Amino acid sequence: MKTKIDLWDVTFNIILRLDSIERLENIIASITFLNRHFNTNVTVWECSYRDNGFLKKLLDNARVSYVFKQDDDPILFRTHYLNQMIQETTTPIVSIWDTDVIAPVNQIIDAVNLLRLQEADFVYPYDKLFLDTSIIIRNLYLESEDISLLMNNTKKMKQMYPQKPVGGAFFCNLKAYKESGLENEKFYGWGMEDGERYCRWEKMGYRIKRIDGPLFHLSHPRGINSDMHHPDQHVIKMREFKAANRFTKKVGTDV
Repeated sequence: MKTKIDLWDVTFNIILRLDSIERLENIIASITFLNRHFNTNVTVWECSYRDNGFLKKLLDNARVSYVFKQDDDPILFRTHYLNQMIQETTTPIVSIWDTDVIAPVNQIIDAVNLLRLQEADFVYPYDKLFLDTSIIIRNLYLESEDISLLMNNTKKMKQMYPQKPVGGAFFCNLKAYKESGLENEKFYGWGMEDGERYCRWEKMGYRIKRIDGPLFHLSHPRGINSDMHHPDQHVIKMREFKAANRFTKKVGTDV
């Protein structure tokens, strides 16, 4: 049996709403991958209007801290829940991990080591490529659970975002994350919070690093929580994004 890598000083935080069977399959695949390769902490908050017990039952044999949050709002207020989750996190290193992502093991290790050595405050476990697998390749991965299948088919995948993507997953020093202001709760629903967060960190002078290699997004149907849900929200988010670009407060001051 392959020896797992010790990441007990890390907590992977995952917020989700199960809006399709594909999302359910994806979260199981992502957690299975983490548990197979690492001795670590995984915390999952399912935020939904009804506790059907499906995910909890499927996670019974996994090393996961699962919490159900009653939420009748059709829009997932992800930034709000992440901030609540972080207040309950006790490990010195934290990862915000999307429901549908997979990163190569060596990239995760390299990201964590940069934080352990205090050579960075925030680390993305990938560089230029955040790739959507396609439904076909996703299905093949779910059958094989072999990441080499993803690595060998990158040219058949589409980039989620051009140039320098900042979504999907990141690792950080918990203290620095709190000092930076955590998530901006003016971002309600899907869209642009990843970019605002990155710009804010950069303007505040935090050390941001990236790890060579891709991040994979397991494809799924896109519902109301995977797209901009109202024009007014786009206006608010653009205003906050521009404000982050003007941010000049120095690291170590109160936020």
